[in-house]
Amino acid sequence: MADDEKKIIVDDDWKAQAQKEKEELARETAQPEALPDASFAELVNIIAAQAIMAMGGMTGPGGERIPPNVEVTKHYIDMLQVLDDKTRGNLSDEEKRLLDQVLYELRMRYVQMAGGAAPPMPQA
Repeated sequence: MADDEKKIIVDDDWKAQAQKEKEELARETAQPEALPDASFAELVNIIAAQAIMAMGGMTGPGGERIPPNVEVTKHYIDMLQVLDDKTRGNLSDEEKRLLDQVLYELRMRYVQMAGGAAPPMPQA
């Protein structure tokens, strides 16, 4: 009978440990993931990613190809131009280089896309 009592204690210990682990997991999953710090580069990258998606450079959630859309692509490039216009004189050299480079690359791809000879887009 001593063995039966010991098994019950072990069983209770196991249940208590399992409950503790379950609670820890719930706490870990309940905490939101830390977002990256907001930055100018992140803003530019978000808008540029939308333009690339509109160019057909990304696949959808199910892996399906997203067809290119010239008008939407132009809209996102224009948004970056507005950002450039409104922040003129207020950007660091690094931020200005990033924005200029992204605008240049997107415009070149847009011209190729609108002309019908779009190069393959890198997969993100």
